[in-house]
Amino acid sequence: MTRDAQIKRLCQRAKAGAISLAPAKTPIKNKTLSAMARSLIKNTGYIVGQNKKDVARARREGMPDALIDRLSLTPSRIKAMADSLLNIARLKDPVGSVIETVRRPNALVIKKVRVPIGVILMIYESRPNVTSDCIGLCFKSGNAVILRGGSDAINSNKAIFNVLRKEVVRHGISADTISMIMDTDRRLVELLLRQTGLIDLVIPRGGESLIREVANRSRIPVIKHYKGICHTYVDDSADLKMAEDICFNAKVQRPGVCNAMECMLVNRRIAARFLPRMIRRLQDAGVEIRGTKEVASFGDGVVMAKESDWYREYLDLKLSVKVVASVDEAIKHIMKYGSSHSDAIVTRNKARAKRFLREVDSACVYVNASTRFTDGGQFGKGAEMGISTDKIHARGPMGLEELTSYKYVIYGNGQVRT
Repeated sequence: MTRDAQIKRLCQRAKAGAISLAPAKTPIKNKTLSAMARSLIKNTGYIVGQNKKDVARARREGMPDALIDRLSLTPSRIKAMADSLLNIARLKDPVGSVIETVRRPNALVIKKVRVPIGVILMIYESRPNVTSDCIGLCFKSGNAVILRGGSDAINSNKAIFNVLRKEVVRHGISADTISMIMDTDRRLVELLLRQTGLIDLVIPRGGESLIREVANRSRIPVIKHYKGICHTYVDDSADLKMAEDICFNAKVQRPGVCNAMECMLVNRRIAARFLPRMIRRLQDAGVEIRGTKEVASFGDGVVMAKESDWYREYLDLKLSVKVVASVDEAIKHIMKYGSSHSDAIVTRNKARAKRFLREVDSACVYVNASTRFTDGGQFGKGAEMGISTDKIHARGPMGLEELTSYKYVIYGNGQVRT
């Protein structure tokens, strides 16, 4: 059988799996998800062992430490994966819920009802926890999922997939509801992206080059975000201790993820009080500061920023820093250089906070909180398929509701149109 035929056959089976899963009752879905969570814990040693193979190869190939952190699994991270599955099981099942009901003058009753999207293709890099999160979310929302992870996490992804798929089968549900492309040949992605009529939605999750390639080549609708260029603006009315803690968390807590701060903007009126201490704290944590001459006047070791740095998603312990005159300049900077992902203002001025919320056109906009909270789990969604910076269908962290569409169900009593 040719590769084209193999891919087509896999997609056909996924389509059949989606049809069989769509009417599944909530209790059986929740029971299966709970069993999946227990199985992850039970198989922690096996999963960690497979993950070590991926980490060892990444180190040999010189992968940056921040990206190795994204790749690495520990018993505590596997427990977090299991907890996410349990959280998904506890959430309300969106399938079949009525969004609105309209009663027309002719007595027709029209209901807008949530339904699964169908077959979702997930293309992703690193972060093997994505395998578990996507399986859990797609399963609960009644969608079949085809997983195509990157070569850097292939052993980890296979291990998680094998553990979870066994529970699906054990609970009497078609194994075709979750599928994984085990071959890491990138040419297979192009074959998958041609499967119109079989795959309903593509979600790429990874670096900008991967996402752009998928978006450019796909014949299937794609939900995406290209970069996570997240900003924090420290206003002159900010509580400076609060601002320092928020900025430190947003940059340092986990720098290799898309909701980490990549650019810090500081109001000129408080720069002399805020920046010297902030720069030292960040540098002590290993952060390289790239800034303007004005920023460099407040700390040693500042690298002169280039124009391209304002557009850069570092995914590392590097940070662009700029002093601005006002909230106006901060908003203009964000709208020019940002990626519509997550941006924050630290301020005690309610009017400026409201203006920032209104004028910054990003998926997630914060007042007095770290951008690191842009996450499906933190938003109460149990987990996430990814974070969309698109404006149509889904925006921000994608959970159960974002994995559904809707259909109209109409009840009549013999009405005919005249």
